[in-house]
Amino acid sequence: MIVEFVAAHRDEHGVDPICAALRDTSAQIAPSTVRAHLSPQKTEAPRVVRDRELLTQVRAVHADNLGVYGARKVHAQLRRQGHSAARCTVERLMKADGLQGIARLKTRKTTRSEGAETPRPADRVNRQFTAAAPNALWVADLTYIRTHSGWVYAAFVLDVFSRMVVGWQVSTTMHTDLALDALNMGLWARSRAGHDVAGLIHHSDRGVQGGFNWSSQHHDHGGVCGGYGGLESEDQRCGGRCSSAVAC
Repeated sequence: MIVEFVAAHRDEHGVDPICAALRDTSAQIAPSTVRAHLSPQKTEAPRVVRDRELLTQVRAVHADNLGVYGARKVHAQLRRQGHSAARCTVERLMKADGLQGIARLKTRKTTRSEGAETPRPADRVNRQFTAAAPNALWVADLTYIRTHSGWVYAAFVLDVFSRMVVGWQVSTTMHTDLALDALNMGLWARSRAGHDVAGLIHHSDRGVQGGFNWSSQHHDHGGVCGGYGGLESEDQRCGGRCSSAVAC
């Protein structure tokens, strides 16, 4: 009521003189109090209101998914729920609120060997990947393929003369038997077809299959002489004069 009184007479006397006159009465009031009541109430900007409402939804989605969702997945879930929010807005709100997802560790898939070099057999073809007849020179390679279920590794053996894949094997893990199985498949298939593999050279480049040394593990098996031990990684294939380049 006192504020209304001051408001009714402020144009004639001013707020400060009226408050000063009321200072020694029971109706005393501070000028700042009068101005606070008389000033127009500030309304929140539409963006502030929208951000507050959206942040509530963002927090809910993040919590419902055990706190592992990042901005991309939170935004996708909000869209599925019918919220029309820009991804950059979701990123801004999550950053301001300290919300973040769990990023999957990205490791580089490679089939190249790391660390100290192990002893390797001699290069019997001297980097000359040509053959005058079938079953004279086979080259091996190992590659990796990304599928919906994860990574799989494929080893294959190719006849340099005919460029036919004579043996192959696929596995979800990379191990020495993967390369050996591909070679054994080729030997078995050639033998079954009545082909003579005596004097055949099997060549594979240095790679992560450390310890794959055909000549040391399988002496004269099927008439095969080991070339380099191990296999060349896919990301080096076709990059130079190597057996995996022949296998491209």
